[in-house]
Amino acid sequence: MPPASDPPNSAPRVVKVPAQAYVPAVGPKLKWLLWAVLGLFSLLAINGVYLVSVTIAEWSTGATIQDYFYMLMFLAHLALGLLLVVPLVVFGVLHIRAARKRPNRIAVRVGYALFATALVLVGSGLVLMRIEGLIEIKNPTARRIAYWAHVISPIVCVWLFILHRLAGPKIVWKRGGLLAGVAGAFAIVMVVLHSQDPRRWNEAGPDSGVQYFFPSLARTSTGNFIPASTLMMDEYCKECHPDVHDGWSKSVHRFSSFNNPAYLFSVRETRKVAFERDGDVQAARFCAGCHDPVPFFSGAFDDVDFDDEMHPTAHAGITCTVCHAITHVNTPRGNSDYTIEEPLHYPFAYSENPLLKWVNRQLVKAKPAFHKKTFLKPLHKEAEFCGTCHKVHLPEELNKYKFLRGQNHYDAYLLSGVSGHGAQSFYYPPKAEHDCNGCHMKLQVSDDFGAQDFDGSGELKVHDHLFPSANTAMARLVDLPEEVVEAHREFNDGVMRVDIFGVKEGGTIDGKLVAPLRPEVPALEPGKTYLIEAVIRTVKMGHLFTQGTADSNEVWMDVAVTSGERTLGRSGGQRADGGVDPWSHFVNSYVLDRDGNRIDRRNAQDIFVPLYNHQIPPGAADVIHYRLKVPEDQTAPLTVDVKLQYRKFDTTYMQHVFGKGYNNELPIITLATDRVVFPIADQEGATPANAAREIPEWQRWNDYGIGLLRKGSTGSNKGELRQADHAFTQVENLRRPDGPLNRARVFVKEGRLAEAVAALRRAAAFDPPAYPWVVDWFTGIVNFQNGHLDEAIENFTAVINSQYKVAQEREFDFSQDYRVLNELGQVLFERAKTEIGDANRERRDLFLEEAVKRFEQALKIDPENVTAHYNLYLIGAYRGHRELAAKHQALHAKFKPDDNARDRAILKHRAANPAADHAAEAVVIYDLQKPENYELNP
Repeated sequence: MPPASDPPNSAPRVVKVPAQAYVPAVGPKLKWLLWAVLGLFSLLAINGVYLVSVTIAEWSTGATIQDYFYMLMFLAHLALGLLLVVPLVVFGVLHIRAARKRPNRIAVRVGYALFATALVLVGSGLVLMRIEGLIEIKNPTARRIAYWAHVISPIVCVWLFILHRLAGPKIVWKRGGLLAGVAGAFAIVMVVLHSQDPRRWNEAGPDSGVQYFFPSLARTSTGNFIPASTLMMDEYCKECHPDVHDGWSKSVHRFSSFNNPAYLFSVRETRKVAFERDGDVQAARFCAGCHDPVPFFSGAFDDVDFDDEMHPTAHAGITCTVCHAITHVNTPRGNSDYTIEEPLHYPFAYSENPLLKWVNRQLVKAKPAFHKKTFLKPLHKEAEFCGTCHKVHLPEELNKYKFLRGQNHYDAYLLSGVSGHGAQSFYYPPKAEHDCNGCHMKLQVSDDFGAQDFDGSGELKVHDHLFPSANTAMARLVDLPEEVVEAHREFNDGVMRVDIFGVKEGGTIDGKLVAPLRPEVPALEPGKTYLIEAVIRTVKMGHLFTQGTADSNEVWMDVAVTSGERTLGRSGGQRADGGVDPWSHFVNSYVLDRDGNRIDRRNAQDIFVPLYNHQIPPGAADVIHYRLKVPEDQTAPLTVDVKLQYRKFDTTYMQHVFGKGYNNELPIITLATDRVVFPIADQEGATPANAAREIPEWQRWNDYGIGLLRKGSTGSNKGELRQADHAFTQVENLRRPDGPLNRARVFVKEGRLAEAVAALRRAAAFDPPAYPWVVDWFTGIVNFQNGHLDEAIENFTAVINSQYKVAQEREFDFSQDYRVLNELGQVLFERAKTEIGDANRERRDLFLEEAVKRFEQALKIDPENVTAHYNLYLIGAYRGHRELAAKHQALHAKFKPDDNARDRAILKHRAANPAADHAAEAVVIYDLQKPENYELNP
């Protein structure tokens, strides 16, 4: 029977085609790769949250809480990241190939974006790792971009992954939440634990360690010794910093210890004297905190039988680690008053295994921030850091006498115009030089790991660790390349200036002055005697000249008067063994022991008193007088050549070091020269030409006046103040404000206060005016002496507050000038005493409290300041504060010079040494024609 037909009006039957089986974009085999990627990413996420949390905690608190565990976690981050690279790339490529034609185009496009972001994540990580030989990007901007890309990209990856998965199987949110919770909890717990014991940088070490290091003031952060191996890792530093290491390896810092023959001789004697006197060598610790830090901090130095030639630490010098492991400058007292700690290194820093050493370098390069924070701190940019060793006092434990001030670069710099802190200088730079590095660590182009674009030039540079200065001896003594001597010579180019300024008729300081010489030069008359006036000026110097070992530095004026082949006058000549004529003018400090013998072998333990001090402050000058009698038969012109010569060690000291037969062939640097050719009166022929000096005329007069003023600035000696006033009058006539300002200095010295007031008013009225802070300083001095106490307080307070626009523009800050603080404190004390009676007690106490505050400010800058201690003693006694008075009375007695005890030593030496006796006079005239002058050929 045929089938029944479909009922009318019914819908046609739809035949269903079987559905195509769903093929997942991630197949069973690829899923294992996906789980590997997700697993590694999850571990990195937990690890990364911890690392970021530590970074944020450090940013917010300023504390350094990274430790060895942190470094291990960072190593794990690198390892996990490297493990992630291949699975991620392989999975991404295979997954895209399988899913690129899927109809869900949104999911595909999001997947592309996710994979690209993931590549940015791993790529930026590889860039930050700086893999040796493959990826070593040093450009700071590129690295900053890579860093932030690495920080932001994982967040973007998570967001894109969520968007991508929303198009696929249902997301199990609990897993993600659990992962985030674990990561957050882990990070919080670890940061909290770390914050309980952050690394205490920039704090003084404990008092418990002083016993191991005193009378050096150095401390370790724990009070314990530091292993020598930790302090002797220079080769480790060289791997990443070859240019820095190369400079350091030729520096005097490198040869500060027993590898320095001159120092070796000196410290051997100190150790010998200490042992014979005390039964131990602990007094020599005074030297070790700066010169011998490796044997010192490792405990070897105190051994009486320490082998200063063969011991592994004997030749270490000031190593890279020593300087860069210092964490705190305890006080500005000097004598190595710093705290040093054993630095925390990245894992495997001490390993000899090549692979582990490579891993260590990768850690440092990938995470240099902690390495930098460990070894480069803000204090390394401060003059106070250098001052810990370049400021010295001789403690009683060393000399068995009393506290004595030794060499002191720091205070000389601090109180100078160069630093912008000194309120009384003759000259000031356009901008203050805020630290020692600006002069002694110039930038040099380098591709070192730590090189930076410091000056915006686009070139990567490092600071020169040769520390060029003036120790040309070391290069010869330890056989360094000649280029080292040349580097010091180049550094000193233009530092000093010599000027044959004028001549005086009659050969006396009261003779008629003809100056300035050049281009016009007077004709000299046969048979007559003249004084040749030579001026030495410090030009590019931030501290005293000469500085450092000023008792053994050999700086002298070399003067020759010639006519044709004849030598008619000589000073500063040398004998065959290199010894300089003792009747020369030396720019040094001539120091005696208590028996009146010269300190001539760097025997610091015997230093007692200076016979004279010819050092010149920065931005100042000295005038040297040379007597010359023109021969009766002289017809040809006379040529006067002046050279300022420098040699690191004098011949006497070198013969102590190497024996009596030693010829002193250490390099001599000519720091400055000048020449004048004088015609002879009534002689026919062409007048010799003399080129004009490049120095402005007003400045030549000013420098001459400064030198004369300084000769009249010691005690009751009036020296050549009248001549100084004449010189400064010429400066004023040349329309320079320095003229009346410096005349005021003369008048204050002479007690001519009314004339000082008038000169200061003229100086302030100039256009442009004299330095207003110097005007205020001397106005305050005059007001104080005239009894105008409130006005003096106003003057000195203005200086301390540096409330001058021009000073602020030049970055000057006079609040560090403790001379002004002391003067202000004394005026306040005197002002307090004018408030008599109970009715005025409150005002009196206010003035006294302010005076105490100012003296305490001075002591923070100079803890051994005699003036501040004395006045705090007086204030304590005045107020009935017995403990305060007793404390500062004792400190004043400790630090003040013992003038009475010094007289015997000085008188004894002057009687025994005519040349030194002559040089110690207030006004010295050097006879160029003494028969015994070296190299004089009458």
